[in-house]
Amino acid sequence: MALFKYNGEWSQERRGGLIGAIFNSVVARTEQGSRVGRRGRRFPRNFLKPRFFNWLLLLLALIFLFVFATFVLKLLSNGNEEEKHLPLSKEVHEQISIYDATPTPPKSKRRKQYFPCEVGLAAEVDNILEPKNYMNFTQFSLDYVEREVNPLHSNIRQSRFGGYQTLEEREKSFFARNQTIHCGFVKGMSIFSSPGFELTEEDKAYMNTCHVAVSSCIFGSSDFLRRPTSRMISEFSKKNVCFVMFVDEQTLSKLSSEGHTPDEKGYVGLWKIVVVKNLPYLDMRKTGKVPKFLAHRLFPSSWYSIWLDSKMRLNTDPMLIIEFFLWRMRAEYAISNHYDRHCVWEEVLQNKRLNKYNHTAIDEQFMFYQSDGLRKFDPSDPNTPLPSYVPEGSFIIRAHTPMSNLFSCLWFNEVDRFTSRDQLSFAYSYLKLRRMNPDRPFHLNMFKDCQRRALAKLFRHRLLSSPPPP
Repeated sequence: MALFKYNGEWSQERRGGLIGAIFNSVVARTEQGSRVGRRGRRFPRNFLKPRFFNWLLLLLALIFLFVFATFVLKLLSNGNEEEKHLPLSKEVHEQISIYDATPTPPKSKRRKQYFPCEVGLAAEVDNILEPKNYMNFTQFSLDYVEREVNPLHSNIRQSRFGGYQTLEEREKSFFARNQTIHCGFVKGMSIFSSPGFELTEEDKAYMNTCHVAVSSCIFGSSDFLRRPTSRMISEFSKKNVCFVMFVDEQTLSKLSSEGHTPDEKGYVGLWKIVVVKNLPYLDMRKTGKVPKFLAHRLFPSSWYSIWLDSKMRLNTDPMLIIEFFLWRMRAEYAISNHYDRHCVWEEVLQNKRLNKYNHTAIDEQFMFYQSDGLRKFDPSDPNTPLPSYVPEGSFIIRAHTPMSNLFSCLWFNEVDRFTSRDQLSFAYSYLKLRRMNPDRPFHLNMFKDCQRRALAKLFRHRLLSSPPPP
């Protein structure tokens, strides 16, 4: 092949003729392609980088997912349309309709709120006066078993605070007549035995002087000390009403560490602190039933008493309370109905649901009551003797009449024999007493729970005791 020099460069010689034209055309295209190839080498460097391939793969994946999702939705939609036209039986259609019509369960409601309501108390203590013949209720004489004399238990050295009452003695105790009954503080056969709930002679002497008593208790450091609101208590009540708080030594130590140290006379505010030794029960709740139900035994000279739970702070003068709930209502016993439950069946379920006490013990007590005539509460029955069969037992107002004292003993004996859940035994005790004494009425005033809330401020307990072991 011949070369020639052109513009300082050596080039192939262009040939003439057909062969030369073809040759020259091929050479020209080859050179042009070579130049283009040389210029295009700058692009493959970016084109071949891994990052570019990653973005490309991601784009393809997104396109695939979009197409697949569209296909699935269309398929499901067609399936639903076809399902509407399936030849289903009438029964299946009814089941589907019922299912579709079933409403979704409502969301859990908030805890109910309960508020006080107005109580028509007298304006001042100076304006009240005990009605004439107020104490003219059912009259009979009650004495109490002080030492166990039952020969069936003569070999038992350990004393029981409630004594060893037989079922026969229990049945007879419901009659409103002159009798001697079990009512706590029962000593054992030994002359050295003690029933428990021991008080000093000084405290006994003080309590024997009380004609009107307001009492509460804290055992096992289960609560805070809540003093009555002094500005709401009249000077007359401060001088003539005994405010007694029963505590054990553990609670006294705890209260003292919190700044509630009794003064030289044993007072913390209006409360006279009375220390109880040798507690009669391991269950602190059952021990608390002694001052709750047996005020007529702890205050033997008292005409009236008010019990309030340690979770409450008294905001009302006690004499105004007695005037309204006892004197004005011509009642000898007053207690409020429960704020939510009114049937013992409901109370049993709630106690078991919240594990308030051993379930077997609750069942035994409940079955015993049903076998002895306890029936469900029927609010539609015009002959129902009470507006509720479940009380709110944290506030009790009593005149110490024979019938009131008898009922208190009967109710306490049920708590002593069965569980400490006194709301389970209230209706049974009241209805049985009423049934066995049709001609001797017991004047019980069951007032509204909102009125109870107006008399005292309600708090939560410091400590919730665990149920007794099974």
